[in-house]
Amino acid sequence: MSLEDLGAWLLKANGETSDIAEVAGRREPVRRWCVRAGYRARLMAAGQPVVLWVSGDRRRVTPGVWAVGELGGPAAVMDGKLRVPLELRWLTEEQRVHRDLVRSDEGLAALEVLRQPQAANPSFVSTEQMAVLRTYLPG
Repeated sequence: MSLEDLGAWLLKANGETSDIAEVAGRREPVRRWCVRAGYRARLMAAGQPVVLWVSGDRRRVTPGVWAVGELGGPAAVMDGKLRVPLELRWLTEEQRVHRDLVRSDEGLAALEVLRQPQAANPSFVSTEQMAVLRTYLPG
């Protein structure tokens, strides 16, 4: 993974153990997200694209891409945790890119979030993968 091939950072939320479905339903602004310290967090910078992936088992939530946006700056300690500032735009339920669709698309089936779903934030989406994902996202 390199910045030259960065299509977007992918941040994950667990739809089973968090209130992300309620937050999305109210279309509440999301201004920061926890990330794990490491080289990836050190590469995060203002203006880089970000995708929010919500995981789940389909009983409570439909897993997949629920929001897109941009980073507002580098990761920094906020409230005692390493967080990255961001601006997310919630997708409507109809606009979300569901996990089953992602898995079935040859250009997206190798996304890191599918290969290593338990990996810490942030995950990486390549420029090639992001180009494919954009074909499913609204204008």
